[in-house]
Amino acid sequence: MTTPAITAYDAEQTAELLDFRRLIDELATAARDYAAGRIAAPERQVVAYPHGGVMLSMPATAADIGVHKLVNVVPANRERNLPTINGVVTVYDGDTGLERIALHGPTVTARRTAAISMLGLRTLKPGTPRCVAVIGTGTQADGHVQALAALYPGIRVVAIGSQPEKARAFSVSHRALDIDLQGADTVPDDADVVITVTTSATPVYALPARTDRLIIGVGAYRPDLAEISPLTLEGSRLFIDDLAGGRHEAGDYLQAGTDWATVTSLAQALDQTIDSTTPLVFKSVGCAAWDLAAARCAMHGLN
Repeated sequence: MTTPAITAYDAEQTAELLDFRRLIDELATAARDYAAGRIAAPERQVVAYPHGGVMLSMPATAADIGVHKLVNVVPANRERNLPTINGVVTVYDGDTGLERIALHGPTVTARRTAAISMLGLRTLKPGTPRCVAVIGTGTQADGHVQALAALYPGIRVVAIGSQPEKARAFSVSHRALDIDLQGADTVPDDADVVITVTTSATPVYALPARTDRLIIGVGAYRPDLAEISPLTLEGSRLFIDDLAGGRHEAGDYLQAGTDWATVTSLAQALDQTIDSTTPLVFKSVGCAAWDLAAARCAMHGLN
C-alpha cells in the first residue's frame, strides 16, 4: 500500500497559511487544550552539533493532529550570510499518523511566536495600543511588526536597535507595512506596550514598573539570558505562556528569583478579569503546543 506524497510549503506559502487573526484564535484554543491535557507537548530536546549550533526537536500531539518541529539553530551562519534557523514542521493525521503536510519551520516559529505575544497583548491590555516599542531588529522583530500591522493598522511602532543605524535600517526596510514605524534610541515615554525580542544576556529594559505600560518579553529563552530587569518585575503581576517550560527557560524570571507560585499562565489569564491598575509583564518561552496551533491554522486554511 502506498501513501500520498507529502506536500511541502515554502516560507511564503507557510506565511499565507498562517493568518495572524486566525492564528491567535487557534493559539487561545491550544492554550486551553494544553492546560487541560488535551495536547501533549513534552519539553524540547536539544542536541548539539560538533562544530557549533544545536538541533531542537519539539513534538506535540492532539486528537486531531500531531506535529514535529525539527529545527537547527547555528549562530555562526550570520558570518556565512546564511539563515541562523533552518528546519521543518511536519504535520500528521491524529487518527492514522499519516503525513499530511510540511511547513517552513522558521516561518512557523516567527509567526506563532509573534501571535503568542499578540494573544498576550489582547488578553492583558484589550483595545488598540497607543504606541508599541519593539526592542530588537532581528527575525522576531520582523514577525512582531508584521503582526502589529495586521492587527492594528496605522498604529505607531518604534523600533529600537543595539545601534541607531540598525533601528533606522529596520524601519526603512518595513516601510511598506501599514503602521507608523520609526527608529529610535530609547523607549518613548508614551509607549504603552514594550516588546523585547533580543537574545541579550543583560537587561535591555530596566525601567521601573508602570501601571500604564505592558511589558512583553520574548527573546530570553535560556536561563542565562535576561531582557527585563528585576526592577521592572518588582511590583508587577507576572504572566507566562508555558509555566512548565518557563521554570527552566525563562531567564528573566529565573535570574530575578521569581516565586513561581505568583506567576499566572496564559491559559489561566484567558478566563480571568485582569486588573488594569497593576503593572503587568507577559513572558513567552514557546512550546510545541503553539506549533500544533499553527499547524491547525494551516490545515484550516487548506480546507
